Amino acid sequence: MPADLLAHADAAKGFMPADEGALLHRVAVERAAHGPVLEVGTYCGKSAIYLGAAVRQARRSGSPATVAFTVDHHRGSEENQAGWEHHDASLVDPESGLMDTLPVFRRTIQRAGLEGEVVALVGRSTTLSAHWRTPLSLLFIDGGHAEEHAHNDYSGWASWVMPGGYLVIHDVFERPEDGGQAPYHVWQRALAGGAFAEVGTVGSMRVLRRDSGDAGDPVG
Repeated sequence: MPADLLAHADAAKGFMPADEGALLHRVAVERAAHGPVLEVGTYCGKSAIYLGAAVRQARRSGSPATVAFTVDHHRGSEENQAGWEHHDASLVDPESGLMDTLPVFRRTIQRAGLEGEVVALVGRSTTLSAHWRTPLSLLFIDGGHAEEHAHNDYSGWASWVMPGGYLVIHDVFERPEDGGQAPYHVWQRALAGGAFAEVGTVGSMRVLRRDSGDAGDPVG
């Protein structure tokens, strides 16, 4: 990953360790030439820089149409709200009193020079996925970590991963004392459904490849 973009990723607000970001970038580089990549859970844009850098590399290698989509309502997931461990008061809109990460995300991507590679889809994951029909070369799930929201993200988007494409799930902790269990349960669900097989792991990040079915087919 280019040093200037890596510096922007390191400086961006977010919770992704550098080694996990490097894995995300590496698998996105592998897949971006085959079609668009999409992440669920933008927050302030740290992971979007890793994806945008991969898209830029794919374009320079001859895939000018590829793009990185990033999905978020930008009001913060449950664990980002006041009273929770990861709450950041600087991200609260003083007028509405609500979390609003969209302005910070926009500045993050603008400063990184990736506005041409990263496209924000602002809205609820369930609303946007209900209208989505485009095959994805890579899907990165890192949205809300409550059971309902994590499973909704999988249900809404995972079927659109193309054959050979990657499903990447963040914050997979097998032991409850290490972290919330919803992403772990989604990982279990993906493997049990039979459409995906695990091909890589770094820290709490799991990479699965779609080995059966076509984009749009059910994945379990």
